[in-house]
Amino acid sequence: MIEHEQDGSLSLRMGLGYAKGLRQQSAEALVSSRAEAGLFQSAEDLALRVPFLNRKELTLLARIGALNKLDAIEHRPDALWQVDRAGKMEGPLLRQNSEWLQEEAQALPLQQMTTEERLVSDYAGTGLTVGKHPMYYHRAELQRQRVLSALELKTYKDGEFVRTAGCVIARQRPGTAKGFIFLSMEDETGIANVIVTPDLYERDRLTVTRSKFPLVDGVLQNQDGVVHVKTVQELLWHANSRITLEVYTQAVNPQKRAA
Repeated sequence: MIEHEQDGSLSLRMGLGYAKGLRQQSAEALVSSRAEAGLFQSAEDLALRVPFLNRKELTLLARIGALNKLDAIEHRPDALWQVDRAGKMEGPLLRQNSEWLQEEAQALPLQQMTTEERLVSDYAGTGLTVGKHPMYYHRAELQRQRVLSALELKTYKDGEFVRTAGCVIARQRPGTAKGFIFLSMEDETGIANVIVTPDLYERDRLTVTRSKFPLVDGVLQNQDGVVHVKTVQELLWHANSRITLEVYTQAVNPQKRAA
């Protein structure tokens, strides 16, 4: 949901249902407490007012940036530190005077997450990111390798040999397609459609079915504004981005390892 902030900026509010591993009863207790007693003031305030939240769930909320707007929290590592502190056992006196345990954020030796760390946390914790698409951060290197974006593919002529890459968001193998596989690959500019031939599928089945960020070589089919890339070689990983993209893949689908 898009919200208008007091300074005129816009914010995107994501529901707690996107947080992977957050139990429904914990989410409901959080919302109920916020409605009854107002906004949470700190990570400790959240932990005290919503005892349903266990340490794992508090850590999840901190890791995906859900606590960044609380007082004395400047970024996700700061939130993770405060969640860790809030989860420690305290005596009644200190619990009633929790400000005694607080430290100035500026004094904490914590650095903000890098772009890669933030993206991995986003995909691992919610399955998506509200920031820029992962392919955006590799575009300069991809351009040096003459890898085209989905938007650039539209400017090339039918029959030209092209190379493209993206995040697979859909795989289809219709029963009437005689063994052909259809991939939809997304990047920061749009969606590219890829046709995988039956023989390539048999040679490189694992990559076709499991890889999340494949690099594709093929012949462009551009007819009446409908663009497809028909693969003619094995689906590869972009060498200079392989480690990062594999991390994204494992975050999105930790049960499957990319080929």
